[in-house]
Amino acid sequence: MRAVPGWAVAAAAAAPVLLAGGWTVAGARQPPGYDPVRDTISELAGQGATDPWIMTACLVLLGGCYLGTALVLHAAGLPSRFLLAVGGVATIALIAVPRPRVGGSLGHGVVATVAVLALALWPAGSALLLPRGPDRRHPARAAAPWAFRRPVALTVTALLLALFAWCAVEVTGGSRTGLAERTTALAVALWPLLAVLSARRGARAHGRGGIGPPVGPDPPVGPGRPEATD
Repeated sequence: MRAVPGWAVAAAAAAPVLLAGGWTVAGARQPPGYDPVRDTISELAGQGATDPWIMTACLVLLGGCYLGTALVLHAAGLPSRFLLAVGGVATIALIAVPRPRVGGSLGHGVVATVAVLALALWPAGSALLLPRGPDRRHPARAAAPWAFRRPVALTVTALLLALFAWCAVEVTGGSRTGLAERTTALAVALWPLLAVLSARRGARAHGRGGIGPPVGPDPPVGPGRPEATD
């Protein structure tokens, strides 16, 4: 099992901080009419926002954190890392299709949907493809870290998809769109951090010999079996 570098932990930890810090600082710069419960994060980087560069910069850095995590999180498997990278690219691409001053934008909606879905589905990719528990044919192979075990990863994806569904309901006619979007975005930003910490712990345990085949006693000396000599 490959070790997880320290900078990957820092990048994963920076993601939720950038997200929450960005919408807090940018929201404070908006006119009094802006309501974080009702209004979306995208409006903070949109064409009618005050100082949109604040949220725009945070989105770029946030996408970079996802990409950096996907680059080194080998424990997740290639399909999951690909989905995480897609989420990072789509997050950065949001700045190319900002929310207009009035009304919505099909391009912005599509890119935002791709970003959230990719970031919600990537845990399930590892849960479905990686081996669960010790491999009897290869007993020395390390078991998957806890974040990538099937019950955990599928539960996480189910919860993230439920939050995405809440967002969709609010967007189509609710009054708490901003709250739903912020809750979902923070949840998808926190899971890569937990996954990185899980992979790092698993790699350390495997490196110390905490995961591996059991070591039994020496075979007894008997007829047809030579006695051990020094």
